[in-house]
Amino acid sequence: MWVRSTMTYRFSFAMTLLSNFTATGFDFVVILLMFGQVDGLGGFSFAEVAFLYGTTGTAFGLADLVLGQVQRLGRRVRDGTLDTLLVRPVPVLAQVAADRFALRRVGRVIQGLIVLVWSLVLLDVEWTPLRAALVPVMVIGGWLIFSAVMVMGAAFQFWAQDGSEVANAFTYGGNTLLQYPPVIFAQDLVRGVVYVVPLAFVNWVPALYVLGREAPAGLPGWAAFASPLVAAVFWVVAGLAWRVGMRSYRSTGS
Repeated sequence: MWVRSTMTYRFSFAMTLLSNFTATGFDFVVILLMFGQVDGLGGFSFAEVAFLYGTTGTAFGLADLVLGQVQRLGRRVRDGTLDTLLVRPVPVLAQVAADRFALRRVGRVIQGLIVLVWSLVLLDVEWTPLRAALVPVMVIGGWLIFSAVMVMGAAFQFWAQDGSEVANAFTYGGNTLLQYPPVIFAQDLVRGVVYVVPLAFVNWVPALYVLGREAPAGLPGWAAFASPLVAAVFWVVAGLAWRVGMRSYRSTGS
């Protein structure tokens, strides 16, 4: 319904899509300007940083497109309009995700894919079937990990109705963090992103394997293939959190 409504005004949609594409592209413009002054960043070339940017940007863009609207859940909990979703024969999470579905967010996905393809052309690595197969697995695994974090953030809003910014710190903040090489950050932060909130499996861990570099924070080499497993664990936790949140919901009262 929301897609049909959006496409009714095609020129308006085209302008909002272009605006979204341009706004998200400014993050990459920063990287371009940076490499206009330096030859490398923490020992990483422009193509390698672009590869990191493209993988996390595409994965996050897909998650934001499908589940970005769940951050509005706190408002529904606060004003009681979540009650209207409970009486419909459709899963509440699907309804929340589809509410005011913003097709313009596909601009972020397109922008991330363009940078990713460009980086693959520029990269000077010895491509093997395993490395080539790891690229789409990395993007899909990152998409699922970011999506699960968004669902966990939405579940948190059952108790903290204004807690969407907490989730944003791990989604939008995590996406920005993963655009750059792990070597430029404090090791305590890298270990936290690897072992505590393992967002590093979105792209750092598998991408470093593709680039022929050592895994961060002392991880073994086989960890590069663990993104699907990490995504599955994230979704189990997210599902449990959502279930507990739904059971704790008591409407707004009078």
